[in-house]
Amino acid sequence: MEIRILRYFLAVAREGTITGAAHFLHVTQPTLSRQLKDLEEELGQKLFLRSNSTIILTPEGMLFRKRAEEIMEMVHKTESEFSSMGEAIAGDVFIGGGETDAMKLIAEVIREIHGEYPEIRFHLYSGNAEDVTERLDKGTLDFGVLIQPVNIAKYDGVNLPARDVWGVVMRNDHPLAGKPSVTCADLRNLPLLCSRQVVKESSVKNPCIEWFGPDWNKLNIVATYNLIFNAALMVEVGIGCALAIDKLLNVTGHSSLCFRPLEPRLESGLNIVWKKYQVFSAASQVFLERIQQKCANRPGE
Repeated sequence: MEIRILRYFLAVAREGTITGAAHFLHVTQPTLSRQLKDLEEELGQKLFLRSNSTIILTPEGMLFRKRAEEIMEMVHKTESEFSSMGEAIAGDVFIGGGETDAMKLIAEVIREIHGEYPEIRFHLYSGNAEDVTERLDKGTLDFGVLIQPVNIAKYDGVNLPARDVWGVVMRNDHPLAGKPSVTCADLRNLPLLCSRQVVKESSVKNPCIEWFGPDWNKLNIVATYNLIFNAALMVEVGIGCALAIDKLLNVTGHSSLCFRPLEPRLESGLNIVWKKYQVFSAASQVFLERIQQKCANRPGE
């Protein structure tokens, strides 16, 4: 299977028509139709449902689209790494991470590197631990910033000199907003929104679940979320309060929301990880050395 055919397939999936894809690819419609038919015969699966005006992906087509996109990500990443080889340090560094204030540390390192190596480009991907580790394993990310709890045994990494504080995001007019902190008893009967990373079953020790103890299974969890922004919108309209970490939302000034930490205090550690035996590009090696130096110089923050 050629890379060119994957590009053809993805163009058709994106454009939704043979005509639009052929125009984008600068090929004739008969040529493109023939290539797609050959692809379906090679795979032994029907990838498209064709009509007079549009093309719709079959379930098999949607699976193949995901795989084709992953392959093309690796192709682009590889091309970038080799095109940047030379005397000058240049190229792309791909970093994924969850929503955390600790990303400021990553931003500091990026700023320093950009000042010295302006031809290094950084690409950030936001996602939970499952999203980030999947991309690390497939090689489309160089580094991942992970919020505990998560199993990092199969990666190399360093502890970031930062801690995330857990608490509850709520409306300013909520009865608990008048308290400096919230307890387990305060949350027992409230509708809650929780991060999917927290509620997902895992063999890793989960400090958030342990904090609630026997009350965890009695909580009224009405929704789960991946990233906090959409969860905050649900809090704003009164669906419930969100169990979250601090400093991810602007709860100052005219904000309708506020954050109250858990009592007793609950914190999560953070790690930046990479695949074991990873062979880094020159640009990624610069980032790795800088982040290791930054963490060594700021222990215990």
